[in-house]
This record gives sequence, structure tokens and C-alpha cells, in this order.
Amino acid sequence: MAFVSAVTRETVFGNVRIKWGTFTNDTTGGDIATGLTRVHFLVAQHSGNAAVASSPSVNETFPLSGGDVTIVTTASRSGYWFAIGDG
Repeated sequence: MAFVSAVTRETVFGNVRIKWGTFTNDTTGGDIATGLTRVHFLVAQHSGNAAVASSPSVNETFPLSGGDVTIVTTASRSGYWFAIGDG
């Protein structure tokens, strides 16, 4: 399976687009395909009821041209993400 991300919702807020979704992985991270053309901000969070030693981190410099944002996660943890950018 490796790393898979999905957009589950999106909306427009002022002059930016906001998208959010899920990621599933059996590794230590991957690329979140936001569908945005330029990403200004992205936050990711692990899901589940077990404590996780560290939060996912974004391995990019913003603003980022292109919609794929690389994140680093705890091994085999899935979660949610939220991104703001241009459409």
C-alpha cells in the first residue's frame, strides 16, 4: 500500500482554496496530493486512540509551487490533513 492520500472536502475562503482529507501509510511518510496549484500552508495529524510519540512534520518550504506536499510520519500511522492554497 505504501502511502495514499485523498481529498475528502474543499471550499473557497476569500481568495484562497481550502482542502482537507486523509492519509494512510505503512511506511514513514509520503506525498499528500492536495490538488492545489500553490500550497501556502498544510498541517497533518495522526488519527486513532493510541498515543503517538511524535506528530507528522511537513518536509517542504512554503509557499510551494505544485500541489504535492511531503510529510514525515511515525511508522504505519494514518491521519488527517488540512491545506490552504491557490486553486
